[in-house]
Amino acid sequence: MVNKERLFDSLMTLGEIGQMESGGVSRLALTDLDQKGLELIAALMKDAGLKVRMDEAGNLIGRREGRIADAPAVLTGSHSDTVHEGGRFDGALGILGAVEALRCMNEAGIVTDHPIEIYAYRDEEGCRFASSYSGSRIVTGKFEPERLTRADPDGISVAEALTELGLDWRLVDRAARSPASVRAHVELHIEQGCVLERQGVPVGIVSGICASSRGRITLTGEAQHAGTTPMSMRRDPMAAAAVIIQMIENEASRTGTTVATVGRFQTLPGGVNIIPGQVEFTLDCRDLSETVRDGVLDRITAQADEICRQRDIEFDIEIYSRGTAKLCSDEVQDAIRRSCNELGISAIALPSGAGHDSGSFHDFCPMGMIFVRSVGGVSHSPAEWSTPEDCAAGTEVLYRTLLTLAVADSARAAMPAGAGEISHN
Repeated sequence: MVNKERLFDSLMTLGEIGQMESGGVSRLALTDLDQKGLELIAALMKDAGLKVRMDEAGNLIGRREGRIADAPAVLTGSHSDTVHEGGRFDGALGILGAVEALRCMNEAGIVTDHPIEIYAYRDEEGCRFASSYSGSRIVTGKFEPERLTRADPDGISVAEALTELGLDWRLVDRAARSPASVRAHVELHIEQGCVLERQGVPVGIVSGICASSRGRITLTGEAQHAGTTPMSMRRDPMAAAAVIIQMIENEASRTGTTVATVGRFQTLPGGVNIIPGQVEFTLDCRDLSETVRDGVLDRITAQADEICRQRDIEFDIEIYSRGTAKLCSDEVQDAIRRSCNELGISAIALPSGAGHDSGSFHDFCPMGMIFVRSVGGVSHSPAEWSTPEDCAAGTEVLYRTLLTLAVADSARAAMPAGAGEISHN
C-alpha cells in the first residue's frame, strides 16, 4: 500500500540537499549537489528492492524485473535537478513517487509481465548549461554532440562536468535505447499551475505538452525630449508597444486555449526624460494545437504591423523558435483514467503548458503524464508545495497505471485484495 508518510519523508529529505537560506533548493545539473541527490535516490531505490545502475549519460536507473525478462520495459520517472532556488516537488515527485509505487508492488508480492524502470533524468531544467531535457533526449536517440561544448557561467563545459563526475563524455550516445526495448513511458509530475486547484481535484490527466514558440518584437520610433515634444509630434514606440501588448493578450484569450506572454522588455536609450527611440520585447506563445498557435501569431503580426503603420513606427518581428506539440497517447491516457476511476478521483484532462522529459518520448513510444495539484499554482520557487495527501493520490494513480501497462488484465484481476490502497499509517 502506498505509504503517505514514507513518500513525503523521502521528498523532504531529498529537498534538504541543496537547500538555501531562502528555503529554496538549488541542485543544478551535473554539480556535486546533483550527484549527492542521486546518491540518496539510488539508496532509496536499492532499499525498495530495485537493481540500480547509471547509464553513460549519467541518468540513474532503478529496475524491477518482470516475469518476461526480455519484454520491453515500462519506463517512469522524472528529473532530479532543480532551477536556482526552486522547490522540493518539481521532478522529485516523479522519481520518488515511482520508487514508492515499485516498493509497494514488492511488498504486495505482485509480479508484472513487463519490467518497470525508473529514470532519474539528468539536466532537464537547462539552467546551468542552457540545454534542457538533455538526459531524456539522449535516451530517445536525440543526442546532439554540440551540447557537450556548452559551458556554464564559470566556463565549465558539459563534457568537462561529466568528466569531473567520472563519466566519459565520448560514450554518452550509448545511453540511447531502441524503441523496441520500451513498452511505454509515464511521468508523475506536479502541475506547476492552478487549474487542478481551481477545479478542486487532486490529480489530472495530461492530454499533451503544448507547442511553444518564442520571438522578439522591435519597434523603432524617434528619441526626443520628453518635455519639449508635443504629443501630436511624437513617434513613440513605447505607446505603440502598450497597444500591441494589450492586443496580444486579447488575441490569446480569444481562443480559450492559447497563452501568450511578454516576459522581457527593454527601452532605448532608457532615460526618464527621453521619449524612447526603440523598444524591444519578447513574445512567448503556446497552444496544444500548432495550427491555433500559428494563427494567433499571424493575427498578432498583422495587427501589430497596422498599429505601427498608423503611428509611423517601424515594426519588426522575429519568431526564432516554433516547437511542436507532444500529444500523450490514448493508451496511456486511458490507463491513467482507468486508475482514477478505480480510486473515485474525478480527474480532469488538461494540457501541459510547460515542457517535461516526457516530451522526448512523444515520437518514441506511447507516452503520458499524471499531474498532481500544486498549491496556489506556484512552482520554481521556495513556496512550491503539494500536500502529502495529493502526492499520495498521484502516486496511487501512478501505481495502478504502471500495473495496467505492465500486467495483463487477467493477472491484474488476481492481485491480492487491498493491494494498491493508500495507507495513512
